[in-house]
Amino acid sequence: MTAPDWAELTRFAIALAEASAAAILPYFRKNAAIEVKDGPVWDPVTEGDRAGERAIRALIERHFPDHGIHGEEYGIKPGSSPFTWVLDPVDGTRSFVCGMPTWATLIGLSFEGRPVLGLMNQPVVGDMFYGNPHGAWHAYRGATMPITTRTGVPLSRATLATTAPELYRSTENQRRFHSLKDRAQLTRYGGDAYFFCMVAAGHIDIAMDCGLQPYDITPLLPIVSGAGGFAAEWTGGDLTKGGNVITAGSQALLDEALAIMAH
Repeated sequence: MTAPDWAELTRFAIALAEASAAAILPYFRKNAAIEVKDGPVWDPVTEGDRAGERAIRALIERHFPDHGIHGEEYGIKPGSSPFTWVLDPVDGTRSFVCGMPTWATLIGLSFEGRPVLGLMNQPVVGDMFYGNPHGAWHAYRGATMPITTRTGVPLSRATLATTAPELYRSTENQRRFHSLKDRAQLTRYGGDAYFFCMVAAGHIDIAMDCGLQPYDITPLLPIVSGAGGFAAEWTGGDLTKGGNVITAGSQALLDEALAIMAH
């Protein structure tokens, strides 16, 4: 097959983000009905989540009917091509139902099993971050700029961010997290996917979260790597399957963090 046209696919991902925003925003700050998914933590879902994913799926099925789709709300649709779209229409639904603009729509594209294109959109703020094999960018208020990670920062001067410390449910993961937190200069909570984009944009040095699903992280990896950052599953697992994920602005900082977590 011919080489994928990453610019065309990126433009399509942006169109998907715009369509999903139009479907989701009518439910934001409307105290929409909440359902709770089964699981060990309170995990809400709203019609905003579902409407956003339906809008994205409809466009993919119309323009790329042979592509696979893996979405949080409507599951997996196998495809006949090497491409699979990985979707989380409202990442950070807890923030969404609290009226906080720190949720985001995540749209990723895997090619032959590898995350190669990713986009994060926050339509209330107007932030869009995206990455592909050619780099990473931030679009805001009509301007689009390339982004790069911050380098040369040791852990002792690093800003570390994670969604919530209580999500580190096992004793071992609590230990690993606190071993880093106690050595970092600053720790911030509550940003969900935003934190990974802030690593890519050079404002945060480490973003990490525990127990992620593929749709939580696959769309973010091309943004981080396109900006020059690095990522690992800290127990040695496959990043494309989610799990316990840590990203850093440089390989040196990631290695320093992983070495501390291992002891």
